[in-house]
Amino acid sequence: MIEKSKVACFSGHRKLPADCAALQAELEKTVVDLISRGVVFFGNGGALGFDQLAALTVLKVKKDYPHIKLVMVLPCPPKQQSLKWSEAQREKYNKILQQADKVKIIANQYTSSCMLIRNRHMVNNSAYLICYLREHHGGTFYTVNYAEQRGLTIIRL
Repeated sequence: MIEKSKVACFSGHRKLPADCAALQAELEKTVVDLISRGVVFFGNGGALGFDQLAALTVLKVKKDYPHIKLVMVLPCPPKQQSLKWSEAQREKYNKILQQADKVKIIANQYTSSCMLIRNRHMVNNSAYLICYLREHHGGTFYTVNYAEQRGLTIIRL
């Protein structure tokens, strides 16, 4: 079993600012800092927006730190998660999945609770949560509150 101190996960909104350069730079700095603290595994839910930006950032950083691992923790099978996405969004998602070190699927099919279960799974197995939280409702808000209750170190971007 992997020590939680070596695991971080991400949670954030699907809608991001038009210019994400500053956010991506902050993400990259945060990932490198966590690596210096001994984090090796980065759990990612694969959703549009922040999750995918974070996954791409981990893959970028991995070029300089090849020992780190991107673990995609999907709420349901990829074709179901990306069913309503555009073709370009699905292509980007599939490229991320192909480069991931591991893909874990939480539920065999989409359910109304599979994303909640996925988020809890990531929090329950992590020491750190890197989040992009701008709204006080929804899945990210819930996940950050749950992570606080579980005693994770929360890194707010």
